[in-house]
Amino acid sequence: MLLNPQSHKSDNITMKGKVTAIIQARMGSTRLPGKAMIDLGGKPLLYHVFERIQVTAGVDRIVLATCHGERNNGIIDLARSMGIDVFIGSEDNVLERFYCAARQFGGDFIMRVTGDNPFTDPGYAERTIRAIKETGADLCYFPNLPLGTGVGMVTKSALEIAYRRSDQPHEFEHVTPYIKEHPDEFKLHICDIELHNPFPNLRLTVDTEEDFEVARRVYAGCYRGKPFPLSEVISYIEKNPDIASINSAIQQRPMTHSSPTC
Repeated sequence: MLLNPQSHKSDNITMKGKVTAIIQARMGSTRLPGKAMIDLGGKPLLYHVFERIQVTAGVDRIVLATCHGERNNGIIDLARSMGIDVFIGSEDNVLERFYCAARQFGGDFIMRVTGDNPFTDPGYAERTIRAIKETGADLCYFPNLPLGTGVGMVTKSALEIAYRRSDQPHEFEHVTPYIKEHPDEFKLHICDIELHNPFPNLRLTVDTEEDFEVARRVYAGCYRGKPFPLSEVISYIEKNPDIASINSAIQQRPMTHSSPTC
């Protein structure tokens, strides 16, 4: 049954609501194959993503959303060893993977995390949870955070509408474009947050060899066995500004690109 988005805009400002973080990851990256399990600071890259969400206040459940294939067994085993639930679904339709994971494991609010972001900041993630609950939004994120450090929050009901109504390839890959492209149907809270960052084009995701070199350098300088905040990353790069130039020429794929990266 199709929901009626015209009457959907959430009135959830007083809702407590459970938060389920869904982390999308797979081993079949095209630009940096096997990156999820590549060694970063003595641990698999994906380990750091899991750990950062585990220490994020307000998250009630964490789910790895991966896809079919034996090559993903390593990340599945890693997730289970850390007490993280696992959903195995479509490789090409990431939106379907997210929606089905949310339907299986529940949650009133869904946090979207990508498995190639070992700099996901727990503090800003917690503030994103607070923001979606306090504003009554259907979708919330902070666009001025450096690429690879923030999360997206969406209500489960908005996610269901997106799943049922999306019909374009980029909507299947990027999960929330239908919501962003229909602000008349949804309440969006997309706004900048206070942040000291003298590197406006700083790229802290891991999609290429150059990205990984940035991550390797920063983890070598900052990682001491537990997650470190974005403020420490920026401070370290201020002292070592050549790091920011390592991957500055990498072009981020546009939202309309339709080849799953994670």
